[in-house]
Amino acid sequence: MPQSTAGHPPPPRLAKIAVVGGGSTYTPELVDGFARLRETLPLGELVLIDPAAGRLDLVGGLARRIFARQGHPGTVSTTVDLDAAVAGADAVLLQLRVGGQAAREQDETWPLECGCVGQETTGAGGLAKALRTVPVVLDIAERVRRAAPDAWIVDFTNPVGIVTRALLRAGHRAVGLCNVAIGLQRKFAALLDTAPGDVHLDHVGLNHLTWETGVRVGGPEGENVLPRLLAVHADTLAGDLRLPREVLDRLGAVPSYYLRYFYAHDTVVREMRTAPPRAAEVAALEERLLAMYGDPSLDQKPALLAQRGGAYYSEAAVDLVASLLGGTGSPYQVVNTYNEGTLPFLPDDAVVETQAAVGTKGAVPLPPPDVDPLYRGLIANVTAYEELALEAALRGGRDRVLRALLAHPLVGQYAHAEALTERLIAHNREYLPWA
Repeated sequence: MPQSTAGHPPPPRLAKIAVVGGGSTYTPELVDGFARLRETLPLGELVLIDPAAGRLDLVGGLARRIFARQGHPGTVSTTVDLDAAVAGADAVLLQLRVGGQAAREQDETWPLECGCVGQETTGAGGLAKALRTVPVVLDIAERVRRAAPDAWIVDFTNPVGIVTRALLRAGHRAVGLCNVAIGLQRKFAALLDTAPGDVHLDHVGLNHLTWETGVRVGGPEGENVLPRLLAVHADTLAGDLRLPREVLDRLGAVPSYYLRYFYAHDTVVREMRTAPPRAAEVAALEERLLAMYGDPSLDQKPALLAQRGGAYYSEAAVDLVASLLGGTGSPYQVVNTYNEGTLPFLPDDAVVETQAAVGTKGAVPLPPPDVDPLYRGLIANVTAYEELALEAALRGGRDRVLRALLAHPLVGQYAHAEALTERLIAHNREYLPWA
């Protein structure tokens, strides 16, 4: 006769998580988070999906060894079969890069020919990545909808704001995620000598276009200690952002490091013209990482992975997925989701990056403090660009590309927009069926 379980809660259901782009060198960071934080997110099955079977085997082997070292009871499997992998999944994480590092290197170089920043998530390079990426992500999402209609899609694929807007517009259960906010939260917590979970950010803006206008201890209603942080630590923060201290003093806020492309555009262009593209550095780093991943004695993420970027991505991802699946994730998290009146000067269907209450029904943005016109104007400008960029990604056409570039504050001038349109199409023709 089975023993009665009356009065005892049922054991938590073990989740199935699928990672599209599982052959990425980022993945061991994510796997490490799943292994360490298994009480937050009880995980029964982790499936890594990637068309690059060779990379996938290396990453998958390390992932299994990380789980074994941490004593995690879940299974790790790898496959190139997307449909089979996502069937029955509770959440699907997207971390793909269409065109790989070679396409990224192009994004970082040809805009410089016109005197514009070359970067993979903003400006002309960011638009090129959006055009390559959005159709692929939407195809994946449709296949997820057929195989696992209740699954949440968590997008870490850049440009996150545009990709998330495409997913939401198509009716998918999607939330966008970036590691910028959690990185700043951890930085502030260290400077304040307090637990990261006690630090709440007044985080305002769009993906890769955000400002911390308040830093509160103890939750959304806690004391705003940002003035004290700036008074004591502005030199440290400015150094991390590679901006003059007086920029922070005048703003009275801490911008994302992506704001350097706007606040110091010409300086950045000069630097980029004389330095190797970041993509080339990352490609060399990835070769070293993959060689390390193939070592059967390696059973933890190597320290070298910190140079790849994506710090704290794993903790942000575990926290978000746990909350979406009804687990013990943090009640408030910075995510990318529909505006829906959060910033009243933007359309409801714009995607903003903001503090939100996250649960099984998704993310509900918290009311932000009033947004200074200094930020409001740039946010509105880039939102308009993102709307035009999404139309170009969905419908194609040279004129739509030109309109998006003309709207972007890092391009703006008609002659630049014309020249960049031609270069964008020339360098991405194989990814643009209409070109």
